[in-house]
Amino acid sequence: MKSQSVMHTFFKKYQRHLRKIALAASLISIGSSQLAVAATNPADPDKVLKWVFNVAETGFDPGAAKDLYSNGVNYVIFETLYSYDYLASPVKLIPRAAESMPEVSADAKTYTIKLKKGIYFTPDDAFNGKRRELTMADYIYTLKRLMDPKLSSPHSWLLSGKIVGLDELAEQAKKTNKFNYDTKIAGLELVDKYTLRIHLTRPDFNLGLILAHNPTGAVAREVIEKYQDLQGQVMGHPVGTGPYMVALDEWVRGSKIILLANPDYRGDVWDFKGGASPEDQKIMAAMKGKRMPQIGRIEINVMIEDQSRWLAFQGGEIDIFELEGPLAPQALDNGKLKPALVKKGVQLSRIPDPETSIYYWNMQDPVWGGLSKEKIALRRSVALAHNIQEEIDIVYNGNAVKLDYPIPPGVVGYDANYKNSIQYNVAAANALLDKFGYKKGPDGFRTLPDGKPLEIRYTARSGAVGKLQTEVWKKTYDSIGIKMKEDLVQFSEMLKAEKTCQLQTRNSPWIADYPDGDNFMQLYYGPNIGSTNNGCVKLPEYDKLYEESQKLHPGEERDALYHKMARIMEVNTAQMMGFARYRNMLAQARVIGYKKHPIIYGEWMFFDVEKSK
Repeated sequence: MKSQSVMHTFFKKYQRHLRKIALAASLISIGSSQLAVAATNPADPDKVLKWVFNVAETGFDPGAAKDLYSNGVNYVIFETLYSYDYLASPVKLIPRAAESMPEVSADAKTYTIKLKKGIYFTPDDAFNGKRRELTMADYIYTLKRLMDPKLSSPHSWLLSGKIVGLDELAEQAKKTNKFNYDTKIAGLELVDKYTLRIHLTRPDFNLGLILAHNPTGAVAREVIEKYQDLQGQVMGHPVGTGPYMVALDEWVRGSKIILLANPDYRGDVWDFKGGASPEDQKIMAAMKGKRMPQIGRIEINVMIEDQSRWLAFQGGEIDIFELEGPLAPQALDNGKLKPALVKKGVQLSRIPDPETSIYYWNMQDPVWGGLSKEKIALRRSVALAHNIQEEIDIVYNGNAVKLDYPIPPGVVGYDANYKNSIQYNVAAANALLDKFGYKKGPDGFRTLPDGKPLEIRYTARSGAVGKLQTEVWKKTYDSIGIKMKEDLVQFSEMLKAEKTCQLQTRNSPWIADYPDGDNFMQLYYGPNIGSTNNGCVKLPEYDKLYEESQKLHPGEERDALYHKMARIMEVNTAQMMGFARYRNMLAQARVIGYKKHPIIYGEWMFFDVEKSK
């Protein structure tokens, strides 16, 4: 295998070679028309974007990576069949690697999709020196892989029970300890090299949205098979067809990630249409007609501490960064940029995130889980004792909106009139604990009904936000006489423990994978334990209604089921609704055409920057 440094040098030479071809083509004219420029990435290597992550990446395998930040990188490396219009509001699904929108049968059980021709993976030793074209066989492999028990993908829930024959293939793999990728299944019909027909077990009106989600970004079988037996190499060896690629020799895990424009990327012309707002109009005027992407190099630094990111932005070391709640007062006044920053040309893109930050108590935990009256009373008392608005004010400086419903604003299925049955009431919380035998000892702290000690371990992400969260929750538990132990851990370690139901409780944010209520109601579906059901909830009544809801088109009938499901969650107090944060993205004056998209993270292929000086 070539060394990472040698491969990177090859890519740089290859990029220069293709640019010469493109330049030569652009200078040749036939009659009054000019020859089309060769299909090479139009990005300018002198345009450098400096970005920042507030947590470390976990790696770049779309089937395995779960965190928002790693998937921002995955989005620009691995191409999904569909994506979203950059400016449209509400969000609008558009083709990406697909040639057009899918043809959907009347019963919504069959999707026929055609692929654009002439898309190629970046060079890799796995291809034995050959230029490797993307075909629909790659998408079949990618979808099958999400269900491979060996991968144990956190995204398997996207396809589970949906595609004819796929679950059966996965079950067979569990028995034989090997997933047979060569087995043809009726649900994934390869019509021809560029045409895929997907047959579903039941109607699914969200399949197009799922095929726009990062985990369905195409991977090459040769690459996965070459590196999967090497520790961490699939995560550390991304090979895709998108506009960017990781500069492997410059990647310092947990510290710095460098993305370079993929020299063989076909590029496209910026032609999005926004609304009448001054922001959209300014973006359209600056960007229309540009060949994209424009940015040749993206430098991503990992800075966990809030103040470090803020100082780096002020010093011009970062072009765009997310202004989280603790820093909001330094830049914002009532949601608007302070005059001093406006004078410097700093730009603000602010949206309410399509997210829910929920509180969960692990339903499999011996202390907090279970459906007995005593356990429900314990969880409900904590829910009653927690002042959500106070948390918003202290931890996020008011930079969030309290939620009553499991589906947030801006997502199909949201109900602004829904009122949660659990509202802040410390007196009621203490009375409930007294009634069910959680007695206070001489030290003022409660014991379990059987007299054993009662203590909660609250887990949060290392850093300023996590520290503030633990302080707020300590106040909540103190108010009802329950001991709380602070547990601050690295983000990646927290996610690992959560997937195996090892955490007792934490604030668990979920940002929309796709903008439909189904993406939020599935968070409490029993079979999703180990993937998206972080609280390890299993309520048969809820599960039955969720399965019924998946057969329905978005509308009143489905909304009625969602209401019943929300009440079931409240009665059992398996989870507690929290809030949706505002996402404030600050950009330097040199950034052109940036706007935070509600679903896409890592919008680097849609905007521009001035050349580095």
